[in-house]
Amino acid sequence: MTTFSEIKPEEFDHSPFKLIGKDWMLITAEKEGKLNTMTASWGGFGVMWAKNVAYIVIRPQRYTKEFIDTSDTFSLTFFDESFRKTLSYLGTKSGRDEDKIEKSNLTVLHTDTIPYFEEANIAILCKKLYAQEYKPECFVAQELNEQWYPDVDHHTLYIAEVTKILVRR
Repeated sequence: MTTFSEIKPEEFDHSPFKLIGKDWMLITAEKEGKLNTMTASWGGFGVMWAKNVAYIVIRPQRYTKEFIDTSDTFSLTFFDESFRKTLSYLGTKSGRDEDKIEKSNLTVLHTDTIPYFEEANIAILCKKLYAQEYKPECFVAQELNEQWYPDVDHHTLYIAEVTKILVRR
């Protein structure tokens, strides 16, 4: 069994540009005893309201959004390159249609009732603080709205407090 050590957010020295934008992450939440996860490559980390936070965005049609909306918590997990095919699969299949977590052969763990994956190198546990849908009229750079939202399926932005960062020992 993999063991994790908790580190302070100030000790977290990984580039979010690489972790999220290049390596990808899984966003995972639980509702009514059922889990769902999705692969994401947009988001970030920072400080808001004097708290260490993560922010993620999810489109309305994603099944994971239902889980994020009904839960107060979620996890962000990061894997080494050997899991690229698994992350691609989890990003292209819907949990509405199949038990994709079971098919992925990932092992679910819980800390503080928040689900994450044993195979991850990093698990960031989060508590939701804020959610807001993107609005077309709020884009200063309208070309981004036109480029990324031709179907008017704007993301919801979630800002969450980072409650724990767990790293593989």
